[in-house]
Amino acid sequence: MPLREQNYWLTTVEMPRSAESPALPARVDIAVIGAGFTGLSAALTLARRGAKVAVLEAEAIGWGASSRNGGMVLTGMKLGVNQLISRYGRERTQRMYAASLASIDCVEQIVREEEIDCDFSRCGHLEVACKRKHFDDYARQAEVIAREFNHELRVVQRSELSSEIGSSIYYGGMVDEVSAGLNPARYVAGLGRAAMKAGAEICERTRVESLQRESRQGEAGWKINSSRGSLWARDIFVGTSGYTGRATPALQKKIIPIGSFIITTEVLPEQLAHELSPRNRMIYDSKNYLYYYRLTPERRMLFGGRAAFFPENDRTIRRSAEILRRGMIDVYPQLRDAKVEYVWGGTLDFAFDIMPHAGQIDGMYYAVGYAGHGVAMATYQGQRIAELIAGDKPENPFVGIPFPGAPLGLYNGRPWFLPFAGMWYKVLDWVS
Repeated sequence: MPLREQNYWLTTVEMPRSAESPALPARVDIAVIGAGFTGLSAALTLARRGAKVAVLEAEAIGWGASSRNGGMVLTGMKLGVNQLISRYGRERTQRMYAASLASIDCVEQIVREEEIDCDFSRCGHLEVACKRKHFDDYARQAEVIAREFNHELRVVQRSELSSEIGSSIYYGGMVDEVSAGLNPARYVAGLGRAAMKAGAEICERTRVESLQRESRQGEAGWKINSSRGSLWARDIFVGTSGYTGRATPALQKKIIPIGSFIITTEVLPEQLAHELSPRNRMIYDSKNYLYYYRLTPERRMLFGGRAAFFPENDRTIRRSAEILRRGMIDVYPQLRDAKVEYVWGGTLDFAFDIMPHAGQIDGMYYAVGYAGHGVAMATYQGQRIAELIAGDKPENPFVGIPFPGAPLGLYNGRPWFLPFAGMWYKVLDWVS
């Protein structure tokens, strides 16, 4: 098969389609912007509680990062635990880490309750050390996490690493058995079907163009202008992640869209697949400019990374296919002759402090900033903020933390600095 510039996951699923309606609903309780993990999880939670919900999606259900990622359902956060404790203190960091564990349970519960066929599996994740210094830090991390968060990680010495990965280039690893893997396109499709079944109306090909405060019949709310007309909502919830745009400028200025790219090989022989990943882990390395990889359920090697920091386009996708194939062979020389059959890209959302953020901004509810941990945390935040909108007081340690913008305000939502950031992270990986 020749190389396809196509999302492999979408070849494994028939995405749900909303009923085509000539007009948007005139009035809803909550308008959710974005039909990815965050928005659909929120819509499902709110619709189950009897709210009238419309999900406004510029493209189609799961079109963005929710169907384009590696399908890794990971514990923890992007920043290290000592850095988190230094920044937020022990008590809040403990609650943050507990939330990261609860987010895996949240996904598993939805998959079970809604009977979503998405190959969900608690296979655990493996982080591999690219340098001896990185490996030496694993023992310290594991000790802090066990002491502060009552969560056990297992450090794997280099001499024992062959039981976890069929590569000899790493200095050791660290395993978390709680993490999981799934097929993200099937999962987001299942979320969409569940939200519609619960009563949410999903409006595809409906790009939100502007928002303005407007009261109706004495009730405060919002007029939402879109490519398909306007509607009124009492509350708005924004779950647009790396695709956050001009309709929400205050949020756009706080989010950096970063490209992430993936290749998948042809289906591999069973013996070779077992050699590459004996325990079928979700695997990622210790660099800033990292690689992440796993076997798909049908035994393809999926290999991804920040091959180009800019969001996906034809040029960055083709260039990334070459870069990622070279990276894959560096890790796994056994795959030198394996055909790469698919390549695609997606856009992640990073905040300037590399943290998830949720709450309210300019009177709107939002949840963004997953930094590559979005399968679990986006689902969790969609559910938690929906509960907040419904009048509950859910535990959510990411609400209320400082949400910084760019230094000196030198950012308008267009990430002109990404090439420099990419070079900086490569320098950090070289010197660390």
